[in-house]
Amino acid sequence: MEVVLAAIHAYQSPQAVPLANAFLKTYLATDEGLAGRVSVTLCDFLTDEDTATCVATILANNPDAVGFSMYLWNREMCENIAIALRRQKPHITLFAGGPEPTGDPEGVLRDAPFDFLILGEGEIPFVEAMGRLSEGNKVAGILGIALPQAGEYSTSQGRPVTLLDTIPSPYLTETLDPAALGGVLWQLSRGCDFGCDFCFDQRGRGPVRRFSLERIRAELGLFAKSRVAQIFVLDSTFNRDMQRAKAVLRLIAKTAPHIHFHFETRSEFIDDEMARLFAHITCSLQIGLQSADPEVNRGVGRHFDRAAFVRKITLLNEAGAIFGFDLMYGLPGDTLRGFAASLDFAISLAPNHLDIFPLAVLPGTPLAARASAAHLRHREAPPYTVYSTPSFSARDMERAATLANACDIFYSRGKSVAWFGAVIAPLDLLPSAFFRDFWRWLKRQHGSTINETDLSDEDIWQAQRAFVTHTYSRHKLRRLLPAAIDLIDYHYHYAAALLTPPPELPTDRELARMDLLAERFAVSPGARLARFSYEIFDILEAGDIDLREFVACFTPTGSWAVIYARGDEVFTESLIEPFFRLLERLDGQSTAGPLASALDISPDEAWSFLEFAAAEGIIRHTAS
Repeated sequence: MEVVLAAIHAYQSPQAVPLANAFLKTYLATDEGLAGRVSVTLCDFLTDEDTATCVATILANNPDAVGFSMYLWNREMCENIAIALRRQKPHITLFAGGPEPTGDPEGVLRDAPFDFLILGEGEIPFVEAMGRLSEGNKVAGILGIALPQAGEYSTSQGRPVTLLDTIPSPYLTETLDPAALGGVLWQLSRGCDFGCDFCFDQRGRGPVRRFSLERIRAELGLFAKSRVAQIFVLDSTFNRDMQRAKAVLRLIAKTAPHIHFHFETRSEFIDDEMARLFAHITCSLQIGLQSADPEVNRGVGRHFDRAAFVRKITLLNEAGAIFGFDLMYGLPGDTLRGFAASLDFAISLAPNHLDIFPLAVLPGTPLAARASAAHLRHREAPPYTVYSTPSFSARDMERAATLANACDIFYSRGKSVAWFGAVIAPLDLLPSAFFRDFWRWLKRQHGSTINETDLSDEDIWQAQRAFVTHTYSRHKLRRLLPAAIDLIDYHYHYAAALLTPPPELPTDRELARMDLLAERFAVSPGARLARFSYEIFDILEAGDIDLREFVACFTPTGSWAVIYARGDEVFTESLIEPFFRLLERLDGQSTAGPLASALDISPDEAWSFLEFAAAEGIIRHTAS
């Protein structure tokens, strides 16, 4: 029997990995008899692909059965493909699993011609269903299977896999090739110890189960060997078991220090040691704040201690760990003013970024069960977002969305964490008020339909400079403006250099063979040339800068700098103006000697500088 398991990803990204389907395939392979009768093929698609093309790809495998991994972002497309498959191949068996079928089995069976659905964790019911189908039998009676019956449906809760290591690793079995994926989804556990009313993560999974440290060690070694760039850790609360989390972090530091990891964590389980371990590896943490109002949190099954939260986040900041927060607007009992206060609180803790989104009433969650009684008006179809609540009007939801957009553009995508506090302090404005003003200004500059996706990183940098100039002028702070712009410019160039792959450095022997003044050089892609009003090292050495104090102590004498990546670090070199002008003129076409001579740089000085710049990777040799 030929089976196709289809995954439809929201967009091409390092997270577009068919991990759920790969788990099904590897678990089926543990049944030797069944594996001999059933062949499983994984097919991957994107939501912007044409349905007919997806159908043709699936049918090219001549499947007897097709299963879909269904989420809110791909539900409609899964249903459309299923309808087309039924039309073209009437006797094919169609089934689906994932959060959407589990949360809304009746709706999924009503909207598409699926023969059955798999509810909850899929491995055990999938293997049992494939065993029945391969023998020509029906799947009725299998735990964890939902069936349409005379316009109705019947369901039963399935059995989760108790010992997760009995599911073979999709990576270690070569079902998935980590080297070819661009990124890795790495599941360390299943289940959740917490019961947030808006979350689907705990439903039907029972207690938390974890993969063994032996398996984690083996997978991590493979990822390091495969030179994976980044890993998204699938663990609802990675640091809930603090000792185990620390053991994994030490293992990462030893085995894969150069891979970037993304963790979901809870602040309650951070201590000094864990903060230092996070800071010691290349990673970012996502922490679910949701709201800074304890009563609002309590209303959705969460506990929030404001003072304790601040203490834990302070540990991360002191250690130098990178972290971001999740914030929601439209939570029951919350208001626009309350959401703005939560945003201000979040920004005060200097997160690297904020992910802000409206509340979604997901099918199958406790919140969905009481949404009607709580008068939560929301979309009945994906993405299930809230229109309004008794305390959060539709108009206020729109205002909250503009605040979220402004924060995303100016703060998160604008990578402004390193300078935002210093630049906003002289204005005596709350962050939420600053973002409101920015959004109004942005609409005046770009029109009312401006969207975050319309702006490049450089567009955002220029918008930051222009808006800060506008705002400082309006608040009569022009004296502080050059220092503020220096901060903005430096950190933009630093981030751009950090994100550019560092160049391959020439060897000493290669440099010794070069007649540097007769060579053609160009500035390396990751090297950034920047002019500043103040000496850049005075800015950097000021640390947590107070603009008023800085301007009172230093004179804007101007400086020139190159900011560049070398290895895993970014360096800043302050230059005298002639050397800066020489770098500007290195175009890869002209030889360096005449360019230096035109700037009154002596041959010896030019040779020494070019040798340094080439050795550091600031400039690269170009072919004659």
